[in-house]
This record gives sequence, C-alpha cells and structure tokens, in this order.
Amino acid sequence: MAIDYQPLQTKSLARQIADRIRQSIVEGRLGADDRLPGEAQLAEQFGVSRPTIREALKRLAAQHLIRSRRGPAGGTFVNRPDTGQLREALTGAAVVAVSLGEFDSAEIAEARRELELLCCRLAVANHAPSDLAKMEAEIRLQREPELSDEDFCGSDVRFHRALVDATGNKVLQLVMFPVIEALQPVINLVVFRFRDRAQIADFHQRIVDALRDGDATAAAQALTGQMRYLERQIEAAQRWRREQTTPGAAE
Repeated sequence: MAIDYQPLQTKSLARQIADRIRQSIVEGRLGADDRLPGEAQLAEQFGVSRPTIREALKRLAAQHLIRSRRGPAGGTFVNRPDTGQLREALTGAAVVAVSLGEFDSAEIAEARRELELLCCRLAVANHAPSDLAKMEAEIRLQREPELSDEDFCGSDVRFHRALVDATGNKVLQLVMFPVIEALQPVINLVVFRFRDRAQIADFHQRIVDALRDGDATAAAQALTGQMRYLERQIEAAQRWRREQTTPGAAE
C-alpha cells in the first residue's frame, strides 16, 4: 500500500490530497478493502491539518471510493467497485453537464445513435426472451391513447434501457446508463410536441421483430430510422423556437 506524499501546491489542499489517494486507488497501490492511515498520520505525512484531511476524505466518500467503520476494527477503507454507484455518479455528472449547456441536443442524439447501434448488434446475439417481453410490454403501453406524454417518455426510456440490458455486456450497460437515464429525457423534452407517438412505437416494434428474427441489419435499420426521425423533430423544434423569439413572428 502506497500513497504519494510529495509536497502539495497551495491551491485546494483537500482536493489535491483526495486526488493523490484516488490516484493510488486507480493505479492499484491501494486495493479494495485496504485500510487508509488514520487522520493524524495522513496529516503528518501531507503536512496539513486534520480538518484538511477530513475534507479530503469527505470528497472521496462522496465519490463512493472509501467508507468509514467505527469500533475496534474500524477506520477508513477503500470500497469495492459498485456498479450501481458508478451508474448514479455518471448519471449525476451527465445531468449537471446538460443543465450547464455542455451538450446540445444534436450532440446527444448523435452519440446516442452510434452507441445504440452497437447495442442493437449485440442484443441480436445475446438477448433473452425476458428482454423481448419487457420491450413488448412497453410498446403495448406506448400505444395506449390515454397515456400521458410524461408516462410515454418514461416508457420510451424503459424500452431503450431493456435494449441495452439485452446486450449482456456490463461495460455497455454502465456506459449507456447515463445516456438513457439522463440524456434521452432531454431529447424527449425537446421533441414531445412534434413527434408522432405511433411512429415511435412502430420503430420500437421493428426493433423487437428484428431481434426475435436474429436480423442484425434490420435491427440497425430500425434503430437508425428512429434516431433519424428524432433528429428531424429536434430540427423542427429548434426552428419553432427561433420563430417564437423572432420579432413579429407571432403576427
């Protein structure tokens, strides 16, 4: 077990200490369940106060990298990887980035299209009957005429989450989680006034049919068709917004 105790810069000491410990974890010098030195020892090694060490540890705990345990065998320990926590952290970061305007709708749609095409190809080979059942249940719900726009958007998210899960690839499931849970709702918010819900459900049905038939080409074509359709609706929504903000547009 080793932590880099090189001299710190004056800017944000707690952040620098947290970064040093994080780097030790990333590089494998601190392993899962390893116990960190106590506050007093860390403060001495880094040449800072104990409150600074506590702030650094709070940063790491907020990132789910460490945990504290009380009692005779207590202390601060490196966490084992938790996929659920990683998903939440990635999704939270994506939500913040979107709210700050780091991504525009076109970028989100393009990234989602390319990533989901890969998911389609893998889902054709790896899906289970239960995956198709989940997707078909959402399609039936999407065809309900009394379904609210909010509930339709929720069903749309669940359909694409089931498609990603059908890949059987844990890395893709992790990477796609923020795309589906954080970025896809942004697209839904933009286009819900302009899209035809029946067309979306039809695209979804084509995807499911292709998965069932084992036809990767048809699955990719159906998904591409849906994504291109949504991209056109994004453009329509953007034109509408420009018209609403143009002087005299409402006359």
